[in-house]
Amino acid sequence: MSTSLRVGHLGRYARIAALLVKHGRSATFGPLGDPPPVDADDDLATEEDARALVDELESMGPTFVKLGQALSTRADLLPPVYLDALADLRDAVEPIPFAEVEQVVERELGVRMSQGFRSFDHEPLASASLGQVHRAVLRDGRPVAVKVQRPEIRERVVDDMDVIEELAGFAADHTRTGRQLGFRSLAREFRRTTMAELDYRREASNLRLMGEHLAELDLIWVPQPIDDYTTSAVLTMELVEGRSVAALTPVGRLDVDGAALAEQLFRAYLEQILLHGFLHADPHPGNVMLTDDGRLGLIDLGMVAHLDEATQDHVIRLLGALSDGDAPKVAVELREMSTPLDSWDETEFRERIGHLVHTYRTITMAELDAGRVVGELAAIAADCGLRPPSTLTLVGKALLNLDHVVRLLDPELDPNELIERHVASIVERRMMSAASPAALLSLAMEGKEFVERLPGRVNKVMDALAEGQMTLNVRGIDEAELMRTARALANRLTSGLVVAALIIGAAMLMRIESDWTILGYPGIAMVLFLVASLLGLWLVVTSIMEDR
Repeated sequence: MSTSLRVGHLGRYARIAALLVKHGRSATFGPLGDPPPVDADDDLATEEDARALVDELESMGPTFVKLGQALSTRADLLPPVYLDALADLRDAVEPIPFAEVEQVVERELGVRMSQGFRSFDHEPLASASLGQVHRAVLRDGRPVAVKVQRPEIRERVVDDMDVIEELAGFAADHTRTGRQLGFRSLAREFRRTTMAELDYRREASNLRLMGEHLAELDLIWVPQPIDDYTTSAVLTMELVEGRSVAALTPVGRLDVDGAALAEQLFRAYLEQILLHGFLHADPHPGNVMLTDDGRLGLIDLGMVAHLDEATQDHVIRLLGALSDGDAPKVAVELREMSTPLDSWDETEFRERIGHLVHTYRTITMAELDAGRVVGELAAIAADCGLRPPSTLTLVGKALLNLDHVVRLLDPELDPNELIERHVASIVERRMMSAASPAALLSLAMEGKEFVERLPGRVNKVMDALAEGQMTLNVRGIDEAELMRTARALANRLTSGLVVAALIIGAAMLMRIESDWTILGYPGIAMVLFLVASLLGLWLVVTSIMEDR
């Protein structure tokens, strides 16, 4: 479907087009729609150009600041010098007058501010393009942080989004790069995430879910929302008393257990990525607070990423291969999780992956950001004609920011060693969660349905044979081979029924308490599951070997 441009947006189109003409030749997407040669980015891009892009995005308003922040995660689209400049893009702006804050709060909560709060600071703790945060005290004495959305910001963002989507659609329809890089889907994803940030109820839900996921980590704290004081434009949450990790000095580090804090924070993000599939995508030092009681508080969960199970499996294998220095496996995993384009060059891809993995294994922690490796993998994939999933670049950006934070806490921390130590236990927890009673019950019900329907299906086949209504079109019948095949099928069918019966029996025994347990589950049930697993594995292996 072709995208049409609106006359009323011509001025905005012209400004964005000028931006592309000015910076396009240095970026992955050129102004005429053709990507520059591989490695051309590093030759053309300069820090001055990247800084100028940041300044121009800031001058264009909050939506384009958000766009710049989103692009800072896309190592597959922009050269490193642009990524570094955009990573420093912060949307700090002048605060709105307190009278406007008061109007928004009273309209959203439906009460006068003096009735809802014992006190409410006039000066904000922080001010950003979409909203600002004030310290307040509830009527019951609890200190809270209140995030208030700027008046009419939603309408402005929606209008800007229309412009961005129209230009992205036009580029996708009329340029090769726009089609290959999926500009239309990129614009839609950006619209979805930004509009989600404008609904503070989403962030409240993110805070609750993240708090549940990280509850076992005693040094990590996620402030919880106050539901009665939260709407789509006002978010009230527990106040994090402390200071930003970015303000931590070498002398100040002596007063905290930096090593323990850094390790738990890194473990928290590994669990988010590999276990829960729910990731705080922007853990820069300003969003990680060192609390007065010596913990780390995670704030600003407006930007999150969701990883499905398939992506989690790929990332687990990718990190494991990186940790082992297994370049061929890194290449295989990255290829399988990406979409090949017309310019896909597998030979160059494997060579460059091998070089990167070798470099990663031979330099010290002080010389390399672990998160940058994932970003470089995405960049290599894009250069060689693959489109990596956007979640991979978000993971890379999150790990890159995380590297910065943990180094502030503990400069000696080795993320590679932590990955090797924690990935195995995280995979074990994933497997145990997959063996939950609900999952086992579902499997048992499927097995029960199979067993119940099997006799009827067999009867239909036998009736058709008896009535002479079944026709087999066979050429060159070998009766001996046919009998062997029939026996093999019967054996497999019988084995399948036995496996299904064992699974159903084990699932039923799961609900019976027993003094003998294995991994917290009744021992007899676990033994039956083990026998079923071995039989199933034997059945699969023999089937594959005999069908060759």
